[in-house]
Amino acid sequence: MRSPDNNRIPIQIDQSTPEIKPTTRHQTAREKGSLTTRVSQLICAVFSALFFLIGLTTFILWLSLRPHRPRFHLHEFSIPALAQQGGFENARIIYNATARNSDQNIGIHYDSMELTVYYEDQSVGGSPLLFPFYQKPKNTTLIAGQLGGAALKVTDERWQRFMADLGRGEVGFRFEITSTIRFRISSWDSKRHKVHANCPVGVGPDGLMLPNYKDTRCPVYFS
Repeated sequence: MRSPDNNRIPIQIDQSTPEIKPTTRHQTAREKGSLTTRVSQLICAVFSALFFLIGLTTFILWLSLRPHRPRFHLHEFSIPALAQQGGFENARIIYNATARNSDQNIGIHYDSMELTVYYEDQSVGGSPLLFPFYQKPKNTTLIAGQLGGAALKVTDERWQRFMADLGRGEVGFRFEITSTIRFRISSWDSKRHKVHANCPVGVGPDGLMLPNYKDTRCPVYFS
């Protein structure tokens, strides 16, 4: 009969101390490089955000301080003599328009303003308008008056052409306001700009502006 010790499986226990590998210079340099990269990325992110905020603020200021063109509207335009039998000798043009400064913080200096009325791209009259004036922000200026006498250049031949157009229902004119302006931002004045406002307008057999032209906004351009 076998002894109980003969049935045991021998187990070998390794009592040696595990080897601890020392940190190499390469690993230390890699860790330092990784830390430097993270710091550099953080700095770049901060500066990128700062530049974005500066750019956004500059853009908003530019939008708020960027001058807008003045807005011109033609409200009335009539030639009463077209509905009368007296002819062109006592003819006159009656007009009513407005110039609007829509800017919130920018004023406009009007150094000069002139009116010219065209028929088939030929001048039939004109005159200076208003004295030099300053228009405050968010302000509207009335431009109203009459053209007649020496300011109105209408011959008998041209008047007959007016009457022929009336027979077809409408006489077409172009009402043009030309201005020299300077924008005023705080205490700074811009350079001078030449502004043209062109308003197409039609007159009916009664000598009055046709309804579809009333209160129209005039196209504006600089030259």
